Amino acid sequence: MSVSLRILLLVFSIVLALATTIVVKRGRMPIKYSLLWYFSSLIVFVLAVFPFIIEWVAGLFGFITLSNLVTSIMIGILLFLTMSLTIITAGQNRKITLLIQEVSMLKEKVNKK
Repeated sequence: MSVSLRILLLVFSIVLALATTIVVKRGRMPIKYSLLWYFSSLIVFVLAVFPFIIEWVAGLFGFITLSNLVTSIMIGILLFLTMSLTIITAGQNRKITLLIQEVSMLKEKVNKK
């Protein structure tokens, strides 16, 4: 892996971790959701620090250029994050629907009295 690619991955992982920390400190994201972003940052950091892992994976899957594998890994991480956030959103939608139903039932009870 070239030095410039390793530096780019290191910078990317550090910026991602710092951005996540800033968002959490400002109260814009709960800590439990930030773990997904920290995990992604950790994966990128490990790949940048230990390039032999990515070289081994590239050989295993037949990638000729390491940058293609890095791009594939980034796309995989983004797909993982998208799926995780979709699951979280679906769960919140279910909770909101239940809350609306409970509030409607309470309003009906109050209006009957």
